[in-house]
Amino acid sequence: MPSPGPGSNFSLLSSPSFRTARTSISPSRSSISGTQKDFSFLLRPELYHPLTLLDVPPPFRVVSSQADPATPLEDLVSMGQFRNAAIKAAQLLTTPGVSHQDHEKIFDLVYTRLSCLTLCNQTTLAAQEVKALEDLNSSYYRDDLTGGHLVPWELRVLSVRLQGMGFNDARRGVMGYYDLAREARSTLTTMKKARRESGDDTSALDKSITLWEARLAELGVRVASALIEMDDLEGATRFLATLKPPESSRLGTQKALLWLCIGDVEAARASVIDVGAEEEPKVILALAHMADSDFDQAVEIWQGLVANDADEMEKAMWKQNLGVCLLYLGRMDEARKTLESLISTSHSFHALTFNLSTIYELCTDRSRALKIRLAEKVAKMQEEEGKNNGWEKVNGDFKL
Repeated sequence: MPSPGPGSNFSLLSSPSFRTARTSISPSRSSISGTQKDFSFLLRPELYHPLTLLDVPPPFRVVSSQADPATPLEDLVSMGQFRNAAIKAAQLLTTPGVSHQDHEKIFDLVYTRLSCLTLCNQTTLAAQEVKALEDLNSSYYRDDLTGGHLVPWELRVLSVRLQGMGFNDARRGVMGYYDLAREARSTLTTMKKARRESGDDTSALDKSITLWEARLAELGVRVASALIEMDDLEGATRFLATLKPPESSRLGTQKALLWLCIGDVEAARASVIDVGAEEEPKVILALAHMADSDFDQAVEIWQGLVANDADEMEKAMWKQNLGVCLLYLGRMDEARKTLESLISTSHSFHALTFNLSTIYELCTDRSRALKIRLAEKVAKMQEEEGKNNGWEKVNGDFKL
């Protein structure tokens, strides 16, 4: 039996002009059971691009920096070996032993592949490979017995943005988020009705309702982010103003960061006034001071945060921002020592290596040697047993 595709590249739930025609390969309602549907169209080797080492700094190309081929995929992801994880996921997808009906395994591997590509600076490839999924709103992706979607929510959300990029249609991404939001609202309505009518224990329903409410709120933030990526700052401003105050501090912080991207510093400050957490409002206030070029005030806040007994990774990010403020204040030596001290304590996130490389460029005309030495030091972190901080890098992380 040939592999029927999921249907058109356009949403069934959006504009009528984009509706999928009824054909033998994209039926309006599939008669195939969700457990028997054929997803072999996602197992073709030609779908997955080879990853070259051209954008990888030389210190990361040596054999000692590469992962053991026998390393499980989950371990590669947890260690931050995203490039190797993307390669491993593609290998597992194209292995003859994978059942074309095992949708759970297939979609899990596809999600790992696409997300790891975006995390190792290969978003362009991810945007091309995601096209193979076509229309995730097609009935082919739904279980005909339960009506539930066969594709994990995380993959559906990721695919919206990547397909918008892959088809060079930013509007498609915004529409995709609205489609997901419509489904989330419908699901919430059904669940809340079931909770009202149920006289038994509703703890399971309560948990599901909380999950879907969080998903819906996150979609609102993603829509605003997509509008900003489209440079529709006016539309993003109006949309953010319509969002109700988020219930979680995480979403409140994300909303404040979007206001900072737009350039509305006061709105960013207002977004974190009612946030219950102690640290997030201070972080936003410090960033707001930086946006206003008030680096002295920002330095005081960053120093206060660094002095707290917080998570080491959080403190590292704050200390990195402190170094940036010192740089803008002309205190170059202090800024350099601050960032180099983070490298010495096995921190190597992208912003840190990029900003330290910038300082090297400002300090000397022979900055390339310093940047290569920095790349070598970070590469050695991967060789330390038990260290997960030496994540794979690209040349741009060191401005090479």
